[in-house]
Amino acid sequence: MKIAVSAESTNDLSKELIEKFDVSVIPYHIVLAGEEFTDGDFSTQELFDKVNKAGVLPKTNALNEFEYTEYFENLRKKYDAVIHICLSGAITSSCGNAFRAAEKVPGVYVVDSRSLSTGIGLLLIYARELADKGVAPEEIQKKVQARTEKLQVSFVIERLDYLYKGGRCNSLQLLGANLFKIRPRIVLKDGKMGMDKKYRGNMATVIEKYCQDVLADFNTPDLNQVFITYTSATEEMVAAAKTACENAGFKTIYETHAGCTIASHCGEHTLGILYFNDGNS
Repeated sequence: MKIAVSAESTNDLSKELIEKFDVSVIPYHIVLAGEEFTDGDFSTQELFDKVNKAGVLPKTNALNEFEYTEYFENLRKKYDAVIHICLSGAITSSCGNAFRAAEKVPGVYVVDSRSLSTGIGLLLIYARELADKGVAPEEIQKKVQARTEKLQVSFVIERLDYLYKGGRCNSLQLLGANLFKIRPRIVLKDGKMGMDKKYRGNMATVIEKYCQDVLADFNTPDLNQVFITYTSATEEMVAAAKTACENAGFKTIYETHAGCTIASHCGEHTLGILYFNDGNS
């Protein structure tokens, strides 16, 4: 049985990993200074350059039911079934639109990732592994949906400007973070983003402490793989994350850039480590 594994462009897998795991992608739309782009038209750094030049922050548009229906119908022409893993339904209306579209197209099975970025990427890899083992699509959907609860998805943000403009933090949080150079940790819980720990200092030092805390707080990792994902980062930031992941014993460390959709909500110098926290289960 030929099964498509699919997600929106918010999965943040690299082109190489998209190809390796045979992932189909439907892109989000980004609006900047009144002009609409497709996620993937340009790099994340080019997005930041455009933002700095325009002086306004980008916005993203949810994918509608018609777009999903057309996308699923095209996939079904080539595949016997489709496993589509959505950006968290607690974050976007796109997820609900995907579920409604799937009702119109037989053989499409939608999973609410309750996650974002390479948290979705981890689920895509898991779904592909199950498909390659010959697991039926109905069972893949159940297994992937169940494993969403085991994801550890978090990251550190240098500045809150992008989250503030997106309505995901208030003005007092923004003022305090910028005034005192506070770098908050954002954690996905119940499909929603929330701030818990706060750090101060240069970002390389912050990343080192952040990784220590994450690995201590979520201390039963599946050591097969971990993602280091960032919108932009200095060499020191990435090195600190890699060292932490190597010391933790991860067998495979993937380094990826967040795409323009995720970057539109997080801004520059945002970095996270993401893994399944079910190594001892």
